[in-house]
Amino acid sequence: MANRFVYKDVEGASTQWDDLQRKFGNLPPKPEIFKPAPFTPADDPDLRPKSAAWIDEKSPEELEELEDDDLDDDRFLQEYRKKRLAEIQEAAKVVRYGSVVPISGSDFVHEVSQAPQDVWVVVFLYKDGVQECGLLLTCLEELATRYPATKFVKIISTDCIPNYPDRNLPTILVYNNGAVKGTLVGLSQFGARRCTPESVALALCKSDPVLNDGHSSNASKDAVIDSVRKRFIEKLVTQHEDEEDYSSD
Repeated sequence: MANRFVYKDVEGASTQWDDLQRKFGNLPPKPEIFKPAPFTPADDPDLRPKSAAWIDEKSPEELEELEDDDLDDDRFLQEYRKKRLAEIQEAAKVVRYGSVVPISGSDFVHEVSQAPQDVWVVVFLYKDGVQECGLLLTCLEELATRYPATKFVKIISTDCIPNYPDRNLPTILVYNNGAVKGTLVGLSQFGARRCTPESVALALCKSDPVLNDGHSSNASKDAVIDSVRKRFIEKLVTQHEDEEDYSSD
């Protein structure tokens, strides 16, 4: 048998006769032209399109090393790079503490009265052996880690104020811009023996935005309190769920 040559037109091509037959329903609809899926580069960081998200993944050191050629494909990315570097440099200026630092009477002026004007200082007056002081210190240590831009210090009460009565312990003094902004005497100010970091935070922020996490230095008092309340509610819900799980077992 002789081989037959079958002519195939360009895919999707159609004659006027075929089009007319389809119009009257004598031929099936013309099949859709096959289109391959768009090319996407491999999941390689260096092959991904350069975008804001791509820059966000870079560390400060990597941003410094980026060549101008890496960002020539988009002027926005060049501006974004400059903005990110400025934000990193600004964040580095924020003084961070993160713990309750012990000080002596001779350190008080330098550590408290002469602290930077934009820094709130929480001064904890205590004495070893007073159980209430230990309870409050535990709460303050947790708050110091949560709000590293607020300065927390502790000092033996009589080193700070000669003859300060033990019945007033524990006591907290709140300083800002070299002046006393608040005085909280006794554990009852924070919920007595049931005090928690959240109840202490609410008491500290009752009049001023004392607590600062370093990310929102201009946060209002209400914003700080709302954040603390949310954390407090979440903690209560978690405790309630744990108690239900325990009782069901």
